[in-house]
Order: sequence, then structure tokens, then C-alpha cells
Amino acid sequence: MQFRTQIPFKKQEHNLIDYNSTILMLGSCFTENMGDKLDYFKFSTTMNPFGILFHPRAIENLLLNAINKKEYIEENIFFQNEQWHCFEAHSSLSNPSKEVLLGHLNDSIYVTNQLINESTHIIITLGTAWCYRFVETDTVVANCHKIPQKKFLKELLTVDEITESLMAIMALIRSVNKNASVLFTVSPVRHLKDGFIENQQSKSHLITAIHRVVEPRNNAFYFPSYEIMMDELRNYRFYNEDMIHPNQTAINYIWEKFVQQWVSSEAEETMRDVETIQKGLMHRPFNQDSEQHKGFLKNIRLKIEELQLKYPTITF
Repeated sequence: MQFRTQIPFKKQEHNLIDYNSTILMLGSCFTENMGDKLDYFKFSTTMNPFGILFHPRAIENLLLNAINKKEYIEENIFFQNEQWHCFEAHSSLSNPSKEVLLGHLNDSIYVTNQLINESTHIIITLGTAWCYRFVETDTVVANCHKIPQKKFLKELLTVDEITESLMAIMALIRSVNKNASVLFTVSPVRHLKDGFIENQQSKSHLITAIHRVVEPRNNAFYFPSYEIMMDELRNYRFYNEDMIHPNQTAINYIWEKFVQQWVSSEAEETMRDVETIQKGLMHRPFNQDSEQHKGFLKNIRLKIEELQLKYPTITF
């Protein structure tokens, strides 16, 4: 007897992720949940060079700037609350030194440009259709950096506006990389600060727009992170204490579904070897000077060397 509904998954037939893949991940905080998993299993993964980006306009703007190799100068940043910030980047890049911030921004643009050109897979997680327009310059920002809200207009992007932005994202990627698989997903994190109804409206706009754009024949796909959380895991035991963010059990479950659909069978075997090594490296012995522990470490080193002979890019 089935006590819950499950979304059917089957392995993709082409362009699967393996240990020769290069993955660029952009978007909301759920991007980093999945990115941490890919990183743990030693896939070649880069997450959010400009920090977390919640809405499609911010991601589109980053891709445009990266492809055009924008150089950030002092005019592109501002000082607030004892730190320098950039409206196009997350506050994780902010810094008390404007020189350091500009260095981070320009380094990140270079890295993003390189990865857009070289990635085999670009995974984009959209968090919200709500965005903020800075009144002074009439521009949509990626992050408000705790500037008083009266200086912004809050806007809900329409389905047509999001579709236009996603089409621009696809065009930008295809202008430099015709072969990358582009995976869109919607973050299962509910943005309840916007309101319960407003969050649902936002997610609906994102999902509708994405399905106007994805087309397997064009190597553009959708992975149902949001639907897994809302349908298969519809129970608060799968949330953190804030009752908003998925907990580790939920993240693990969505990750397993992602692997089931997008990771090659050969790579899944390698993942098991990587996990054995990772658990071995985290092991804390009772007596680190014992012969038994020294033998254990030697065995781990041999496993690492064996794996690196096959995949030289893997490092521990």
C-alpha cells in the first residue's frame, strides 16, 4: 500500500553528469545545498561566483556582464554600514575595503566568463519572482544590502517578463557555449516574508515561465526540486526549525532524485569510492599513533591514489 505520491524519475539518455563534467551553478540558496553535495562527491563544480542570486533578472545580468567581461570600477559600488557593496552581487562579497571588493568582483567576472564558455552543465535555481528596483537609478538590484526599503520599489515579475529573461539567459549561454546542458529548477525554500499567497504566486510565475523555455531538443531541462518538496515531502519533519528551509533529510532526498536522473551509472560507482574516502578522512581514531590507525591511513592514501590515476582533477 502506498501512503504518499512519488514523482517518477528515469535516467536521462544523453549529456549525463560524470567525472569529466564541468558544472556551473547559479541562483538561490538551494543552489548551494546541491552544490555542496556535488563538491562533497568531488565533481568539478563552481557555485555562485557572485554569491546567492534570487531572481532571474539578477542571473541574466551576471551572465551578460560576464560574457562582456565587464570591469568593475568605483562607480559600480557604494559604501553603507561600514562596508563597500555592489548591487549586482550578494553581501557575501562585500568588504570594508573598496579595493578588495573590486578585486573580488573582477576576479568573479573572469571566473564566470571562463565557466560559461567551458561548462558542460549549467544549473540555474530560481528562488523568487519578486525583485527590488532602486528608485534613485531605476534599476533592478540583485541584493538590497539592508538599505532602507523606502529607497526601493518592490515588483513581482510577470510570467512574460520572466520568460523574456530566461530566453535571454539561454541566448547568452548559447552565444559562447552551444553544447552545455542547461538545467532549470525552482528552489523549494518558501519566501514567506513576501507573504504566503505572494510566495505561491511568485513560484507559479517562475514555474510557468520555465516551462515556456525548457526544451530537451535544445538541451534545456527542468528538474522538479520544488515539486518534490511540496508533494513527496509534504510534512514539516522535512523542514528546519524555521519551518521554511528544507532540512538535511530533505536535501539528501532531493539529491538522490537528482543523481537518479542526471548522474551517469559509472559516476555513481565512483561516488561510492569517493564517499568511502571522505568518511575515512573524517574518522577520528582513539589512538592516532596505533599501528592499526597507520594502516588505515595507508589504505585511504592508496584509494586516493588509485582514484586520482583515473580522474586527475579529483583532490582531497
